[in-house]
Amino acid sequence: MRSRWRFVPLALLLLAAVEITVFVLVAQWIGVLWALLLAIAFTAAGLFLLGREGRRGWRRFRDAARGGTPAGREAAHGLTGVFAALLLIIPGFVSGITGLVLLIPPVRHLAAGRVQAATEKRVSPSMAGDLFGPRQVRVQRPPKPGTPEAASTPDEVIEGEIVD
Repeated sequence: MRSRWRFVPLALLLLAAVEITVFVLVAQWIGVLWALLLAIAFTAAGLFLLGREGRRGWRRFRDAARGGTPAGREAAHGLTGVFAALLLIIPGFVSGITGLVLLIPPVRHLAAGRVQAATEKRVSPSMAGDLFGPRQVRVQRPPKPGTPEAASTPDEVIEGEIVD
């Protein structure tokens, strides 16, 4: 576990260097005052969205839990919105633009799906089923070797749900 985190300080230093470089380039292009105002606007938008996305995500999570449906998808969407808001709060244009892009609904849905997939890999199958509900899987079963169907027909596809 420790080896996974050893490059974090280097990555943060690289991110800071990229953010400063981009800020200098933007300041040369539109002016220092406008660049500062734009950075402040990103931070203000992030602070506003952090409260809104946090409340909205919590409300959807709570409603799903009360309704008896798996609340994991709602939690993944809420975490994605909060992460986008946090990226906007971080001073800098690269993180701000990344946060704005993450708020676009198709991108947000894709990112929430990645959060869900990463969570499913890290928890037990029964916990994943409780969080996200039954998962759809496609299983291909090849024909037995030596039978005439093995050479002439495609693999049979069996669809089903994983149930613990």
